[in-house]
Amino acid sequence: MKRTIAALALLVFFPFIHAGALHAGDRPQWGERFSRNMVSDETGLPDVFKPGKRNSDSGEIDLPRASGVKWVAKLSGQSYGSAVVAGGKVFVGTNNDAPRDKRIQGDRGVLMCFDEETGKFLWQLIVPKLLSIKWADWQYIGLTSPPTVEGNRAYLVSNRNEVICLDLEGMADGNDGPFTDEGRHMVPKGQQPLAPGKQDADIVWLFDVIAETGAEPHNGSNGSVLLDDDLLYVCTHNGVEWTHMRVLHPEAPSVIALNKKTGKLVARDDFGIGGDITHGQWSSVSTGTAGDRRLGFFGAGNGHLYAFEMLDSNTAGGNPRRLKNVWKFHGHPLAQTQDHVPVDHQHDSTSYQVTGMPVFYENRVYVPFTQEPFHKMKEAWLVCLDATKAGDTTRGGIVWAYDEIGSTISTVAIRDGLLYAADFNGRLHCLNAETGKPYWVHEPGGPIWGSPLVADGKVYLGTGRSVLWILAAGKQLRVISKIRMRDGAFTTPVAAGGVLYVTTNKHLYAVGE
Repeated sequence: MKRTIAALALLVFFPFIHAGALHAGDRPQWGERFSRNMVSDETGLPDVFKPGKRNSDSGEIDLPRASGVKWVAKLSGQSYGSAVVAGGKVFVGTNNDAPRDKRIQGDRGVLMCFDEETGKFLWQLIVPKLLSIKWADWQYIGLTSPPTVEGNRAYLVSNRNEVICLDLEGMADGNDGPFTDEGRHMVPKGQQPLAPGKQDADIVWLFDVIAETGAEPHNGSNGSVLLDDDLLYVCTHNGVEWTHMRVLHPEAPSVIALNKKTGKLVARDDFGIGGDITHGQWSSVSTGTAGDRRLGFFGAGNGHLYAFEMLDSNTAGGNPRRLKNVWKFHGHPLAQTQDHVPVDHQHDSTSYQVTGMPVFYENRVYVPFTQEPFHKMKEAWLVCLDATKAGDTTRGGIVWAYDEIGSTISTVAIRDGLLYAADFNGRLHCLNAETGKPYWVHEPGGPIWGSPLVADGKVYLGTGRSVLWILAAGKQLRVISKIRMRDGAFTTPVAAGGVLYVTTNKHLYAVGE
């Protein structure tokens, strides 16, 4: 548990066709485009499969003994980055417990890229640990940010809290620049740079969030980048220092917007969170049109949900703009009756935070407010908010609330009027998305780090107990399959091109004939 305490989890149209273009059935980011809903329109997905057995010598999965599996790719020792499928490639974050590049030994963050059709390893991004800030990059969690892909570019947050733009072809087609110092970026400070090869990543540009904004992460940097036109919206992961008692840089922003072409800072939030962060900030930005307003939504480490005005893409030149706050909601239950809720700065904090992404659905935002599950805090509640409000909506924005959910790091999935939400302790809840009425609760066992995926009339959910559950989507609880995997599943399953992708600690499975 100590090795993994901080791993948190964590569609676009192109008017051109080339090697990196979007394919039919791609899944180029984590969750649905904009809303971040954990659903898919893919059909023909499996009801059951056999994952095969691991070869004790090589660690590879014995495919002849598997059934219904297209291919299996070997990852490393721990993998918390959910898969992304785009441009004929599959991307997944892992660590360096089983190095593919023998020149690079020891703990690292790694993004691996595989061929979508065959599972062949193509290239990898290797990022040294962030050691200059204590507990900012927890040991062995690897690279946890699922990339966001458009055309021949992928955008992600590294374990060093850098926003990185990558060329989808890696170094196989040369160094595209303008960033050309990949060899030095691959190794810790003070070591001699390496010579990048064809199986190394090609960094196009890099934005160092710590150096440029002052934001210092706590435990990990894992947010999923939201791509909107020419802008990238990113959580800065600003958090408390290692004693958990204070925020070293209360002046730092929590959300920034970057130009996708250049990596230049375009805007920063005006939320005024300051020193009220109780632990870290790991949620990602979602967006939606509420009434006549295009809003972004961010769940912050002070237990608030913020809605802000999305920017126009015409952002060239000038000083960074402000992301204007439109409304906010204080997610601590005591805020419904108390005007002031003290911030509890300690390991076993009783304060609430947002870890899963807020999901926008039909003028509403659905988000769990939760205590910290990694310090054995148990309380949470799932809240449905009216996204058309303005100002402080703490006592007027709730449509419904559900308090039977436990502390959670997951994002909800909504399909056909039903909402599915998982909690860390090992329960999956099905509710009426309109009213919050519960239909059923399934107990697959915990811990649950990922989120449920709803696709093809089924609900897919992985657990740390090395089980993938497949349930029928609907008002009646019905288990279709309980599949024993070869190691724990701490990510969200992904569907693309008629194939189900399941990431476990040590393997990536492409499931489908």
